[in-house]
Amino acid sequence: MVRVLVTGAAGFIGFHLNQRLLARGNEVIGLDNLNDYYDVFLKKDRLAQLEGKPNFSFHKLDLADCQGIAQLFAQQQFDVVINLAAQAGVRYSLQNPHAYVDSNLVGFLNILEGCRHSGVQHLVFASSSSVYGANTKMPFSVHDNVDHPVSLYAATKKANELMAHSYSHLYGLPTTGLRFFTVYGPWGRPDMALFIFTKAILVGQPIDVFNYGKMRRDFTYIDDIVEGVVRIADKIPEPDPNWSGNSPDPGTSKAPYKIYNIGNNQPVELMHLIEVLEGCLGIRAEKKMLPIQLGDVPATYADVDDLVKDVGFKPNTSIERGVEQFVTWYRSYYQI
Repeated sequence: MVRVLVTGAAGFIGFHLNQRLLARGNEVIGLDNLNDYYDVFLKKDRLAQLEGKPNFSFHKLDLADCQGIAQLFAQQQFDVVINLAAQAGVRYSLQNPHAYVDSNLVGFLNILEGCRHSGVQHLVFASSSSVYGANTKMPFSVHDNVDHPVSLYAATKKANELMAHSYSHLYGLPTTGLRFFTVYGPWGRPDMALFIFTKAILVGQPIDVFNYGKMRRDFTYIDDIVEGVVRIADKIPEPDPNWSGNSPDPGTSKAPYKIYNIGNNQPVELMHLIEVLEGCLGIRAEKKMLPIQLGDVPATYADVDDLVKDVGFKPNTSIERGVEQFVTWYRSYYQI
């Protein structure tokens, strides 16, 4: 039985991933600091679905706690580490930049050191579609250069990729970075558009529609994200024999390192998302049209060819089905 450490275990993706890993017989050690970036009760309710299950244990611990993380790795042996814990959110990075350094840089370094010193077979870590920043060539490919982030959050995620690569090169630690594209679904994050829109529409408040509705997002349903993570976690990266320093490919390496996009490969106009949500709720939204926010990008669109080629999976949940599933959960959870 493979022992897996999942950081961010009470988070949106971490919660769903833990359920999937437990269902297939893995032993899962969950880690989370349960911070108050968003509703702590939602995090605790996710955790309550997991606690008491065979093969699941939980540690309340902050990634930035160097000694605590080192002790955890010294006391327990992990085959695979899946690092999902991070300070998320593009807009919040404009208000509280230090939180991103503590969690996404210092915290990630502690994870790398733990993996390095304890013989972890594979470190899988969450990156983000935000690393594509100012890139406009669509769809976004892992083989494209991503040196122009437009938010500190994106810069920290790009830094994670660079840090992981250096450990793969120096110590032979197999690492795989996953660029997630706008994840949504039941038990989702309250700071994301779908959650914010649903809450506002149900109480009759107007919704803020940025970039005057001319946003396109590669909305990716949570089940598709989890399927991709599990398949990739099972595939330990190997050095690319065709990699050349004369024309370096950002998506692979001569070290055991790989980057993948996990996205729906099907961008959706923001106004269409709102229309689908209105249909599911049976309520028309009052829309407040606003300019694009600082740090935002107008469009995201994932090239998932490498994902399909290497693990035989392509996300395929339609926005109609995904939003319907979210609204069903939202009404049930909040008893509306």
